[in-house]
Amino acid sequence: MRYLCLIIFLVCCIDVKAQDTDSVALQNPIEFIIGGISVFGNKKTKDYIILREATIKKGDRLTPELLQQKLIESKELIYNTGLFVDDSVYIDKLQGNIAYIHIRVKERLYFLPLPYFRLVDRNFNEWWVQQKRSLSRVNYGIKFNYNNFTGQNDNLNIWLINGYNQQVALRYNLPFFDKKLKQGINVGFAYSNQREVNYATSLTNQQLFFKNDNNYARTFYRFDATYSYRPDQYQRHYFRVSYNHDAIADTVAALNPLFFPNALTQVKYIDFSYSYQYFKTDYNVYPTNGWQAQGSIYKRGLDKTTNLWQVGLYGLLAKPILPKTFFVTNISATIKFPYNPYFFSQALLGYGSYQMSGLEYYVADGMAGGLAHFSLNHQLFSYILKNPIKSKTHDKIPFRFYAKIYSDIGYAYNPYVNNNLLNNTLLRTWGFGLDIVSIYDFVFRFEYSFNQLGGKGLYLHANNSF
Repeated sequence: MRYLCLIIFLVCCIDVKAQDTDSVALQNPIEFIIGGISVFGNKKTKDYIILREATIKKGDRLTPELLQQKLIESKELIYNTGLFVDDSVYIDKLQGNIAYIHIRVKERLYFLPLPYFRLVDRNFNEWWVQQKRSLSRVNYGIKFNYNNFTGQNDNLNIWLINGYNQQVALRYNLPFFDKKLKQGINVGFAYSNQREVNYATSLTNQQLFFKNDNNYARTFYRFDATYSYRPDQYQRHYFRVSYNHDAIADTVAALNPLFFPNALTQVKYIDFSYSYQYFKTDYNVYPTNGWQAQGSIYKRGLDKTTNLWQVGLYGLLAKPILPKTFFVTNISATIKFPYNPYFFSQALLGYGSYQMSGLEYYVADGMAGGLAHFSLNHQLFSYILKNPIKSKTHDKIPFRFYAKIYSDIGYAYNPYVNNNLLNNTLLRTWGFGLDIVSIYDFVFRFEYSFNQLGGKGLYLHANNSF
């Protein structure tokens, strides 16, 4: 009897211990099972557009660490759609090891008929200093931007621009037209008249212009269509084809017979391009962590007159080194072939995204080149402005302020120009600055830069998603 009581006591102890272990396991499960995902706050945006960006799905089995990582990734990807001023992704409740996820968003304003006012010069500093702040050198008009047109992150844009130049543009972008949400289409038309044409580059690498006050010096129009394929949240493929017509005044051809091939005053051509993009950063517009990679192949023309191939590569790495300090480097490279002396083929440094801080007043034409940017950034502070106008979605307007030091290195190879100041030589600039980041992808940059020519000065740059 004594041994029987001992056995019963041990069995009870083992059972109690097993129950305690099960309780601990439920509180700290080895993995969570996603029981459901709910979306809140979206009045216009379709649920499936938001859920498509999330890296978690109903039925997923995830460790606590992996689940936490995917909640952060999903929040970043949903914000990077450009549809929302804020979003949050979190576990709303747990039932044992079953996790129910909530996605809560605050939508942007989608229909913005905005007045258009833009300088015709390449950057603000060139207009302020070299053009003496002339208000005659501006384009004005109205932009009808209807983003998220049908709630599918599609955009309808109509631009009606007058002033120094004339421009009419119509574009519609539908990122997904299939049930699997992987294929999209983008179609557009653009027409412009310019009173001023950059017809050559001086020996000091500054643009030379021909201006016609009584008539337009250049007329251009284009029809284009792009097919996109996005297999997952990070990768994008774009295939584009367009028809282009470009015509210049007779005087431009006389000033530079190599503007177009054979001293032509107009060219017509079809071009094709393919580009691949990979984005895995916390915020695509102003990355503080992650990396991006892009590659592109461009083919212009089907005949010898306009024939040109161009290959481009781009990479970015943002790496935190302290809680509020991060290092950013991005590198771009391009090559064009066959080499030709025609001016409309040679735009490189100083055009588009190939900008060197501290050389805002210069350009360097070329058939091949590269650009590297290095910066050390530190977040000084952040500030939330409470909107005095009552709004459920725009009740708070965040601002973040970053101090930085930076350096740029660039090179533009041009086999046809050997006596220009900045061609075929290594270019170096450096400086320090302040970046201000806010909603609607607003980034305002104050930069005090130095260059190897002995130049220095304060430069201002701004961009936003309007």
